[in-house]
Amino acid sequence: MTKLINDFDRVRDWDNAHFLHPWEAMEDHGRNERTFVEAASGIHVRDETGRNLIDGPGGMWCVQIGYGREEMGRAIAEQAVNMAYYSPYSMGHSAAAELAAKIAERTPGDLNKVFFTTGGSTAVDTAIRFLHFRNNVLGKREKKIVISRQKAYHGSSYLSASVSGKERDRNWFDFASDLVHFLPDVNPYRRPEGMTVEAFLDAKVEDLESAILTLGPNRVAAFIAEPILASGGVIVPPAGYHKRCFDICRKYDVLYISDEVVTGFGRLGHWFASKDVYGITPDIITCAKGMTSGYVPMGACIISDRLVDEISGASAKGAIFSNGYTYSGHPVAAAAGLKNMEIIEREGILEHVRAVTPHFQERMRALADLPIVGDVRGEGLMGCVECVADRVSRNPLALDKEVGTRIDAHCQELGLIVRPLINMCVFSPPLIITADEIDRMFDILAEGIRRASDDLAREGLWAA
Repeated sequence: MTKLINDFDRVRDWDNAHFLHPWEAMEDHGRNERTFVEAASGIHVRDETGRNLIDGPGGMWCVQIGYGREEMGRAIAEQAVNMAYYSPYSMGHSAAAELAAKIAERTPGDLNKVFFTTGGSTAVDTAIRFLHFRNNVLGKREKKIVISRQKAYHGSSYLSASVSGKERDRNWFDFASDLVHFLPDVNPYRRPEGMTVEAFLDAKVEDLESAILTLGPNRVAAFIAEPILASGGVIVPPAGYHKRCFDICRKYDVLYISDEVVTGFGRLGHWFASKDVYGITPDIITCAKGMTSGYVPMGACIISDRLVDEISGASAKGAIFSNGYTYSGHPVAAAAGLKNMEIIEREGILEHVRAVTPHFQERMRALADLPIVGDVRGEGLMGCVECVADRVSRNPLALDKEVGTRIDAHCQELGLIVRPLINMCVFSPPLIITADEIDRMFDILAEGIRRASDDLAREGLWAA
């Protein structure tokens, strides 16, 4: 790889002076000491010093097929040279049409209408705009409220952020608060002391039904749910939760939006988790991330035929779904999506995920023996290690709200990147990871946790 410049002090100055990063901590703006990733291959990235690091987060939950795929690069380059752009508003293109057809072949039920977006946020934004548009055409103009969950993350556009329930992301922004209602946390680890998981499940389902009845079924348009609440800390709801919530939605004519931006395209060993893992066929699925393995940006909002048929043709009332993006169905992104699906199928990556998942989960759960660890949880190739001051109170703040960052720093020294979230470390490595690489990843993570624990004990922040 040829670098633009070898003087990374200068590059860091440029970065701090001119690149306002996502989720920038404004107190640190202009003074960050970020790791620079300059090359990558397989499950590893290479930093500015030439050090190879296992990419524990898989980019941002997205690098399914791994880095450095020459055939992916060729597919992208060939499409860019042959025909880089077309207007999706008035014309079509074969790559986008083929990708839509291949996605529709793999979605459950009648989810056959694929609206391409630029990423996950715009996919969720599109889903919400569509359900509002649909209800307006049907004469249900008061049916607009979306029910979501605390700890859920659905994006950072205005509408998708409005239905996201991560507390720290809501401190300084405005939201469409009149369009959303939040239900309490669905994390079994945080259930009341003495409550069984079964009773907790009943309470979470009751949360949804009670909210619909209180707000009024005539006003509630949809319930949006991640199969696993990824950015909230890989929260895995109790078994049966999604099916029971789906049944409640059907009972009251409330649409079910399954946000599979993270779980779609193989993270749990299936193209989509909604049906194959959780037994539901939602009305809308949103996806992004893994659909191109992060090689180029792309997302999609996949809508059931039933919903579209209700407001099209003779029932359209002259309506135009005036929602879209300059880069909807971009031919280069579509070419990447097609090549990504080809590689996943040809190499049996979905089957591989299902084969290595038990080992991944077993190695992760062994970390529960470390004294600073309160909970380990996950499904498929997704995981979270949550650290607490003590296992009785489950209090993370008495420990150190930046303990995840401390663990990540130690892990980077040892050859692993993890994604720190306050007192948690989450990971979702490339789906091609082998059993030996899983062992190496968790060996490093265990040592990183031990070193962070030692630091905290020396500083009096934790009693060993």
